[in-house]
Amino acid sequence: MLEFIAPLVISNASKIVLMSLDGLAGLPHPDTGRSEMETARLPNLHTLAARSACGLIRHVAPGITPGSGPGHLGLFGYDPLQYQVGRGVLEALGIEFELRPGDVAARGNFCTVDAQGLITDRRAGRIASEAAVTLADRLKTIRLPGVEVFVEPVKEHRFVLVLRGPHLSGRLSETDPQAVGVAPLPVIAQEPAAAATAELVNRFIADARQLLRDATPANMVMLRGFDKLPDLPQFPRGFGLAAAAIAA
Repeated sequence: MLEFIAPLVISNASKIVLMSLDGLAGLPHPDTGRSEMETARLPNLHTLAARSACGLIRHVAPGITPGSGPGHLGLFGYDPLQYQVGRGVLEALGIEFELRPGDVAARGNFCTVDAQGLITDRRAGRIASEAAVTLADRLKTIRLPGVEVFVEPVKEHRFVLVLRGPHLSGRLSETDPQAVGVAPLPVIAQEPAAAATAELVNRFIADARQLLRDATPANMVMLRGFDKLPDLPQFPRGFGLAAAAIAA
């Protein structure tokens, strides 16, 4: 709908606060029959609601998994069926990494595997951010032919992997099997043009396995959300608003 909204925008001095309270949609407590929001004392939210225009929206349509990409884009008025972005791009931009057109970014998890290479903890117990910095420093020594490799810690067990070079593709499968007791999955090209990139990423994973084999509590990595920087209509141009976002 952005192409229909832009011609209707009228410049003004209004200020708007959009506050998204993520993760509050709890089920009723079995003893009280009341959810967290119904139980909590919320004087500030009640005051805001009394002075606001209230309503309901569904910013991710039925049948669409509200992951990071669709959830964030839908929240800011972008149709997630028309505009898509991978988690790796969000992860890189979230730490203000200078992602360039053509770069491929992936969200990484430090995880724990046993002697047979089977996953015992997909997030390595959510290790401290300081520990992730040390592990990321090991991965920064990995070199791949024909591309630059960037590894940056994010928070706790999370890190971002960025490959920079010619003819890269973000059409890659993820390595997280979403289960324990099994091995991380290999990266598979989802289109012929991605075959060379898949080979590079699998080499990165193999090198990471060797570099982290004696590390604790995380000794392996998993990657997901491969993507390139998408070509999205700029928010200020579409809505006539100068925007700032704070995540906490």
